[in-house]
This record gives sequence, C-alpha cells and structure tokens, in this order.
Amino acid sequence: MSQPDSKSALHRLNSLPASDAEAELRHCCGSANWARAMAERRPFADIDEVLAVADNIWRSLGPDDWLESFRSHPKIGERKTEAQVSAQSRAWSKQEQAAAGGASADTLVDLKTANDEYQRKFGYIFIVCASGKSAEEMLTILRRRLPNDAAAELHIAAEEQRKITALRLERLIRDS
Repeated sequence: MSQPDSKSALHRLNSLPASDAEAELRHCCGSANWARAMAERRPFADIDEVLAVADNIWRSLGPDDWLESFRSHPKIGERKTEAQVSAQSRAWSKQEQAAAGGASADTLVDLKTANDEYQRKFGYIFIVCASGKSAEEMLTILRRRLPNDAAAELHIAAEEQRKITALRLERLIRDS
C-alpha cells in the first residue's frame, strides 16, 4: 500500500470538519487555542503556508497557551506526559528523543536530576527540539539554560516548541 503524497494529506486536513482538524493539529502542538486558530485558517495551499501560519499563530499566543503545549511533552528521557496525548504525539516524542536512547546510565541519571531541578525552578518541563540531539547534547543545553531567569527561559522554551511544532506539521502533511 503506498502512502498518500503531501497534496492528498493537505487536502485531507483542509477537508476535515473543524473539530477533527483541531484534533489532528493537536498531535503537532498541545495548545487548544493554536489548534483552533489553525483549523480556522484553512484551507492551506501548501506546506509552506501551513508552516508560516503556524508560526504566526504561535507567536501571537501567550504564556498560558505555551504552558498548555509544554504539558503535552514527556520529560527528556521519559515517556509519560503531564497531559493526556494521542498515540501519534507519543510516537513522535519517542522518535524525536530516539538519539537519547543510547545514553549511558550516568547520563540518564544526570538528565533526570537536571530535569527535576529545571521543573522545580520554572514550573514546567524542559522543552528542547530533541530531533537529532544526543542525550549528552540535551543535558548540556539543559544545564546551560538552568541559570536563565523565568521570563527569558519561557520565551526560549516557546521557541523550542515552535520548532517541534514545525517538524510535526511537516510529518503530518508530508508523511501522512
């Protein structure tokens, strides 16, 4: 069975009832307001438009929406999320963190310790666009961001979420 091309996947997204489109888009980003705004902006002409609109909507949202989205991710090195998420979201998180799978036991312990410290300090999990990054790289990034003040860190985490969302939208449209 051949996979549909990106045009048919985009056509499918454009054709879905609004509530179904929102549910599909929530696989890419856990913010209900983002998914609703994306569904309202359909139809999209191509993936470039999808990505541009997604960025514009994301940047128009505020901290509550960002935090809602963060809750749809597991901590680096873990599988459990704070919010209930779809099987698709879980699978994508696993794919995105695949490079961390070969980490040493010591690195995994250090990641858990740093993740816990980050969450105590900022009140949400460490968000990083993990695709292609090793556990050691993510640990270095986490440690580098720990000294940030709360306002700066929230914006950095939101930018990382924006990158994750773009990758997931590309998977949704190109790989569906």
